[in-house]
Parts: sequence; structure tokens; C-alpha cells
Amino acid sequence: MPELPEVETILRGLVPVMEQQVIVHVDMNRTDLRWPLPTNLPAQLKGQKICQLNRRSKYLLIQLACRKSLLIHLGMSGRILIQSETRNSPSTQRRPEKHDHVAFYMGSGTKIIYNDPRRFGYIDIFPTSTINQHRLLTNLGPEPIGKPVGGHFNTQYLVRICKNRVASIKSILLNQKMIAGLGNIYVCEALFRAGIHPSRQAGHISAQRIRKLVPIIQQVLHDAIDAGGSSLHDYRQANGELGYFQHRFDVYNRENEPCRNRGCTATIERIRQSGRSSFFCPRCQR
Repeated sequence: MPELPEVETILRGLVPVMEQQVIVHVDMNRTDLRWPLPTNLPAQLKGQKICQLNRRSKYLLIQLACRKSLLIHLGMSGRILIQSETRNSPSTQRRPEKHDHVAFYMGSGTKIIYNDPRRFGYIDIFPTSTINQHRLLTNLGPEPIGKPVGGHFNTQYLVRICKNRVASIKSILLNQKMIAGLGNIYVCEALFRAGIHPSRQAGHISAQRIRKLVPIIQQVLHDAIDAGGSSLHDYRQANGELGYFQHRFDVYNRENEPCRNRGCTATIERIRQSGRSSFFCPRCQR
């Protein structure tokens, strides 16, 4: 599933081609994804100007001049692609694919395509004034990077939510009600850099180590965004290019490979936690 860096990368790719543009029309090739698509979505969007694009956790939010907002989640395999319709850009042309489910035609001549082979993604439209009450957004924790939304993600906050917790540090970091947008890949990477074992009980980790974890999480996310996200499985950037952060993974998906820390002779191990794989170095992470 695309995580925060992937969604942020797509957001940054869409801003130049969607903000302040008018949606001329929308094509829908099916009526449902994970859930049924909103009734009369093409009619609701036709002729609407896009005011602003934002991200909340792993959701794309498109604010319209009609005081409604469009929410897009990529699910497990969803991707959004940009296709220029101008004759001067033949290299950007692309034949329609089987899983192109929704296409947004912009007044500028750009076509925005939502493609999702597994159809676990979803799209919704709702009054912008109710954004904080939306069932998918209302219980999200603070954003770990960017503007403080949903609260402040800082050392004091992380120390507080970890204090006296018997749950593992990994499960705390993955809990979207506590921290919005963190996923399995980047939690594994952050815990490796922090030298913390993923199964350690959060309440048993010193406050000093928890404080150091905050800037490490933020740096891992920024590194992934700067590198264009990760291209594991079906992920692509908005312009169709692959991301490259996966070439920098220290532990994720590197089971039985040597630890990259200088002087460490251990190999990366994998355990299962709540149905997910955790990758770690048994010597460097305690």
C-alpha cells in the first residue's frame, strides 16, 4: 500500500497541473472501487475549479470552488497518472489500460487518470466544511511532517503516547489514531536508524531514546519523498516514473542480507507482527 511519502510525491506532481484548473468532464469506467463511487460524480465535478490540493495521512484531498472536496485513496495498487493531451507532447501519450477506472479532463488539456488493478482504493466527495467529521479523517492522529494537522508531532507527544504502553513500539507508530500516515516500510526503516527493536514494549523504552526517534522518523520520510517515494509492486509517481527510495532500504525486504551498519556482521531478520513483516538487525536494534 502506498504510504505517506508516495502520496506526498503524487500530491506534489499533481499540484502544477490541477490547482487553479477547471475540470471539463470526468469519465467513469465503472461504478465502484472498494466501495460504490459517489452518485453522479461526473455531473458533480463538471465545470468545477480546483482551488487547492492537500494530503491528510495517506489521503489526497482536492478542494473545489463549489465548497466541496474530493477524497482519493490509492488502496493497495492504485496510482494516478498525468497525460498531456497537447500535440506538442507526444512522449506523454499513453494508450488506455484495462484498469483505468476514472479520468479527469482538465481545461488545460491535461488528463488525470486513476488506475487501480485491485480496486481497493476509493473516491468520495463531500462538503469541505465537514472535512473534520469525515469518517475516514476524523480519528487520525497528528501529521509527522509538514504543517501541524491533528496536533503537534514532537518529542513531548511521542514520549506521552508511549509512556506505560505494553504494546510494541512498532504497533504504536503504525496506529493511525496516534500518528497519521506512517506505514510498515518506513517504520521498519526508522526503527533501524534509531537502533530500537520493533517488538520492544513502548513503555519500556527510555524517554531519551523515544525523543531521538522523532527526528529520525521525519528524516526517513523526507529522504523517501526527496527520492520520489518507493516503487514496490505497483507504485508509480504521478508522471509515471518509478520511485527510487527502495534502493536505499536498510532493512525492509532484506531478510538474510548483511546489515549495512559499519562493523556489524549480523544479517537482517524478519518476524511477523500483527500479520505484517518486520525487518530488523538483531545486533543493532535492542
